[in-house]
Amino acid sequence: MAPCQTLFHAQRRSLPGKVSHLETKAKFGPSPSGRARPPVCPRERRPPAGAAASRRAPEGRRWPTGPSYASSQRDGSGGQLGQCTPGLSVNAPMEPGSSSTEKFYRIPKGKGPHSVGCTDLMTENAVEGSFLRLYYPSCNATDNEEAPWIPDKEYYQGLSDFLNMYRVVGERLFQYYVGSVTCPAKSNAAFKLGEKYPLLIFSHGLGAFRTIYSAICIEMASQGFVVAAVEHRDESASATYYCKKKSISEPQEESTSGLEKEWIYYRKLKTGEEERCLRHKQVQQRAQECIKALNLILKINSGEEVMNVLNSNFDWNSVKDSVDTSRIAVMGHSFGGATVIESLSKEIRFRCGIALDAWMLPVGDDIYQNSVQQPLLFINSEKFQWADNILKMKKLSSNDTNKKMITIMGSVHQSFPDFTFVSGGLIGRFFKLKGEIDPNEAIDISNHASLAFLQKHLSLKKDFDQWDSLVDGIGPNVIPGTNIDLPPAEPE
Repeated sequence: MAPCQTLFHAQRRSLPGKVSHLETKAKFGPSPSGRARPPVCPRERRPPAGAAASRRAPEGRRWPTGPSYASSQRDGSGGQLGQCTPGLSVNAPMEPGSSSTEKFYRIPKGKGPHSVGCTDLMTENAVEGSFLRLYYPSCNATDNEEAPWIPDKEYYQGLSDFLNMYRVVGERLFQYYVGSVTCPAKSNAAFKLGEKYPLLIFSHGLGAFRTIYSAICIEMASQGFVVAAVEHRDESASATYYCKKKSISEPQEESTSGLEKEWIYYRKLKTGEEERCLRHKQVQQRAQECIKALNLILKINSGEEVMNVLNSNFDWNSVKDSVDTSRIAVMGHSFGGATVIESLSKEIRFRCGIALDAWMLPVGDDIYQNSVQQPLLFINSEKFQWADNILKMKKLSSNDTNKKMITIMGSVHQSFPDFTFVSGGLIGRFFKLKGEIDPNEAIDISNHASLAFLQKHLSLKKDFDQWDSLVDGIGPNVIPGTNIDLPPAEPE
């Protein structure tokens, strides 16, 4: 049975009756045609938040480094594929087999001294514009609601395409399990003034989108960073959109801005298509989108007015002079890890980078020829990596003491995105959303190592150096380098 079929049938057994009777074809296929007309852009008309799922495959097949949706993979030579599935939400229904007491799973709050707010920003009525979610230190906002984790039902549809599921099945499945998930950041809370904050640009994995790494982004914001989580439009996200003007022939509904969402869904590999060529083209666009996001935030910081096509009551003028323009870094997971490397090679204003369980296939050969001068930290999971991928990391970091690699033991590829927190133990372990290590401990190791690395290479005056040993792979559940057996080095 194909991985997606295994995933679906395993889940279907635990669905409520109104969903479980739905059948799937023996072979799943994309259904880009026949979509309903997209909803208009004003955010107050969006449906309830929801969620996602996924997995990854050899050298990045359809389910790689997703939300990364992957979980475990090998080098494309027939190795084991990981599996992934939607998890339970903050106010989720009980996990099958659990006690009668309702369980609550939620994305962890930031542990730093700052409250955290978030807001969405989209520029231009075209695909060439920027789209990101900004996480930032905020004033205490008791009146603001937590932000939705998955803000539109079309993301369910994109995830269904990504997993080769019927959209009607996937949408109901995700809505049932994670339809009420929120992330612990207050939507449009007031920006906290009085400091200049370092800036972190975050790149998501294949099949993901801007909201799926909120645990990491919120922690960084709580520790005093402004974090711009980019939503990529290179057709590597499960779904994304831009806003365009409605045609004159379409009715202008009340309280709309005359805009509608034009959705862009995940692009599957075509029959016979060489994946590396596609992914290399995509990673170049992704890097440009990260640089564009950097320029956008710096423009706002300088006081220039930026038009946000999304309805929002966030005061962007409050961000003026609040970003430390000399302390900028880039971070990403899986395909986003490759994006980090590509971005560092193209933009010197990124003073350092952090690649979480990077998928190296998209990285161009030219990058290995001393084109990445900045410090770089690879944080890998135990279960995802394979020899060829690690050798590419080592090739990039050889003889450079400012390039480090550590491995979090007991972790899986999905230990970095939020799915690991919103799934219960049974589902989480079965679909490899969780590793042997506690998800909160795994993300703490990753975040603490990241903060220590950022303090050193951004010259921050914080206390993150208390975690310096983690950057060297010293501590519980972390090792230096890799757990993967590598072939002996060839003599020079």
